[in-house]
Amino acid sequence: MSALSQMGAVTGMNLRSIPRRLGSSSVIVIGIAGVVGVIVAVFGMTRSLSQALVDTGRPDRAIVLRSGAQNETSSTLLVDAFATIKNAPGVARTSAGDAAGSAEMLASVNLIRREDGAQAAVGVRGVEPTSATIRPEVKLIDGRMFRPGLREMIVGRGAQHEFKNLEIGDHVGLRDSVWTIVGIFESGGDANESRLFADAQTLMSAYKRTAANSVTVLLESEASFDEFKTALTTNPTLSVSVERERDYYQRQSEDANTFFDLVTTFVGIIMALGALFGALNTMYSAVSARTVEIATLRAIGFGASGVVSSVLVEALLLSFTGAVVGAAIAWLLFNGNTIGIGNNVGTLVFQMRITPALLGSSVLLACIVGLLGGLLPALRAARMPVATALRATA
Repeated sequence: MSALSQMGAVTGMNLRSIPRRLGSSSVIVIGIAGVVGVIVAVFGMTRSLSQALVDTGRPDRAIVLRSGAQNETSSTLLVDAFATIKNAPGVARTSAGDAAGSAEMLASVNLIRREDGAQAAVGVRGVEPTSATIRPEVKLIDGRMFRPGLREMIVGRGAQHEFKNLEIGDHVGLRDSVWTIVGIFESGGDANESRLFADAQTLMSAYKRTAANSVTVLLESEASFDEFKTALTTNPTLSVSVERERDYYQRQSEDANTFFDLVTTFVGIIMALGALFGALNTMYSAVSARTVEIATLRAIGFGASGVVSSVLVEALLLSFTGAVVGAAIAWLLFNGNTIGIGNNVGTLVFQMRITPALLGSSVLLACIVGLLGGLLPALRAARMPVATALRATA
C-alpha cells in the first residue's frame, strides 16, 4: 500500500472514531468558536468604526484648522480669516458664484439613548448655507432644511435611530435655548449621520462665540489641493494647517483604532493560547486512547506519516468546525447592528459590517491554532515504539 493510501486509510479510521470521543473533541470546537467569535465581533466593530470615519472625507474637499491643532475640537479660527481661506486659489464656486467654503463650529448636547435610557453626548455641527454644495452626499429624506438665523436643526438618520426625541417637531435644549428639529438626513452611513446640523452663525451666537473650529472647502479638483494649501500656509497673516478631508478623517480613524486594536490583540492572544492548550490536551488524550490501535497499525506495516496525518487532520477538522460555528454566531448576532461609541465630538453611530475577508482570516487563524495544537501529539504518536505501546496495554 502506498504512503498516500496509508495516510487516507488511517485518517479515515481516526475520523470515524470521533463520535466515541465527542466530549473531549468538543473542547476544541467550543474553544476555537469562542476565539473566532470574539475576534470577528471586536475587529468587525473596529473596522466598521474606521470605515464610517473614512467615508466622511472626500479627496476633493479640504479642511483648515489652526496650526498645531490635531482635530476640530482643539482648533479655533477667527472670523477675520474666513474670507481669506474661502477665496484662496483652488476653491470651487457654488451655482450662485460664492466660494464653496463653510466656516464651521462644533458643539455637543446630551440626549437620551433609546436602548438603555442613559445620557450620551451628540455632536452638533454648525454649517453655512454653502454646505449643501460642499457636501452633496447629505440628502434630506424627510422634512426641510434649517433656515439661517433661526434655531432649527436637521438630524442624521444614525443619531435619530440611537437617541430619543429627535423626530421632526421635537425640541432640543442647547445653551439655554430651544432648537426645533425640522428635517432628517442621510449621508451614506458616514460620521455626519451621527450629528445634528444647524446654522453656524446662529450656533456661534447661542454660544457667544466669534470664532469657528474649522473651515471646510470644496476644491475645483483633487489636483487643486497643493495650490490651495500653499496659498494658505505661506500667507503671513494666517497660522493654519491644511489637510485633505479624507486624510484628516483617516488620521482620526487611526487614533480611534489604536485602543481597540490593543484590546482585541490582548484578548485574542489570551483566548488563542487557551484554545491552543485545549487542543493540545484533547489531541494528547485522543492519541492515548488510540495507543493500541496506533501500535497495531504500526506493527502490520503502516508508516509514521499515516499516524501523523490522522492526528493533524482531526485537529484541523475540529478547529475548522469550531471556527465556522464561531464565525456564524458572530455574524448572526452582530452583522448589521447599529452601534454608538463616544468620541471627542459626541457619539459616533455606525452600522457594524462583518465582511467575508474578516470571516475568512479568522477561520484561517483558527485552523493554524488547531494545527499547532495537534502537532506535538502527532509527533508523539509517530515516535511511539510499537513494542512499548503493546506492552503498556497488555
